[in-house]
Amino acid sequence: MCVPAIRHEREPDSMFKINHAILHVFDFVSCVNVFSQEELDLSDKNVKSYVQRVAKHALGNIDNKRGEFEAESGFKNELSDYLNGQSNFTDLSLMIAEFLGSELGRMEQPTSCDLLVVDFEDSPRAPKLTTEDIAELSEEEATAAQAELDAAFAGRSARYFGLLLLESKPAFMHEVGRAEDGASVNRIERHHAILPSPSQKISSFALVDVRTMSVQFVDKAREIAGEERYLIPQGLLQCTMEASSKELIDTTMRLVEEVANEYGANAAIATAKAKAYVAENAEDSDEVPFDEFVEEVFEDEGPRRSFVEAAQKENLPEHAPVERAVAKRVTRNHKIRTDTGIEITFPAEYAQNPEFIEFTSTSNGLIRIELKNIGSIENK
Repeated sequence: MCVPAIRHEREPDSMFKINHAILHVFDFVSCVNVFSQEELDLSDKNVKSYVQRVAKHALGNIDNKRGEFEAESGFKNELSDYLNGQSNFTDLSLMIAEFLGSELGRMEQPTSCDLLVVDFEDSPRAPKLTTEDIAELSEEEATAAQAELDAAFAGRSARYFGLLLLESKPAFMHEVGRAEDGASVNRIERHHAILPSPSQKISSFALVDVRTMSVQFVDKAREIAGEERYLIPQGLLQCTMEASSKELIDTTMRLVEEVANEYGANAAIATAKAKAYVAENAEDSDEVPFDEFVEEVFEDEGPRRSFVEAAQKENLPEHAPVERAVAKRVTRNHKIRTDTGIEITFPAEYAQNPEFIEFTSTSNGLIRIELKNIGSIENK
């Protein structure tokens, strides 16, 4: 059944709603922490925009690791009390701020930062069919297309509880003042408490899906009181630390390349085939079935067996969890570089389509790459 591409109305990709947000300050320069007793004023468009963009950027980070709360996690119990209405947002945020502020203060050279705690919802907005779309479909196809859209978005509305450490960045800024005689004077001053831009990567944060209680986070090892550990997942949340989707994909592609080289196969084709499978599978599932992946990428038993053994050494799971958005971003294109210095980037699925690109081995042991059916070429 052929379904035409669905055109989108001019609406946001999602309904991103901030329920609560609060900011606490850890100032290790003046050695004074300031914990807010009130939430941020979300009626201020600038404040609301900043919080939304920071939270959305963290949620879409492809480096997010996964975790599950340990059975003895005290944080999970505190969060559950809040979600059940037994405690309020501000009190929970203060508990988090007191713990993190105390632990960070035990570092030899702590970095000043702000703690943003936020309760938000992300509800994808389903694209609408236009009149032209409907006209192009039969009644059966239109019904099927709508069913696919409904299934795609059903149950995907999610609520998150997030905590983000926003490291202060020193920056130069102008300062307007007056001299003793009343004349205007403009100066350049260095400010040590500038929040990171909303698009900047945050080095430490955690987001809890309150429906499933699953955790995604990014953190860095810190030496606290002489002991190196990950403060957010190990200290505060008390959750497991599992590889991110990007890490799983990168490790898998590295093993595919190594096995292909071991058996004298074209590593570029094998890796592109692997990426194409992950991308296609992500359309229907958030997990990559290991057995099917191996059979799709490697035709012979020898490479399959070698890959399975290598994957076991790397502790790759039999059903690797891979978010759809991450799979699309990481596996969309495949880039190769020849020993002659030529670089080529092409859609991963084209590696299996000789109508667009073809790799052949010549009699002298070299590789020939042929690009086909090109209508035009643009300089980049």
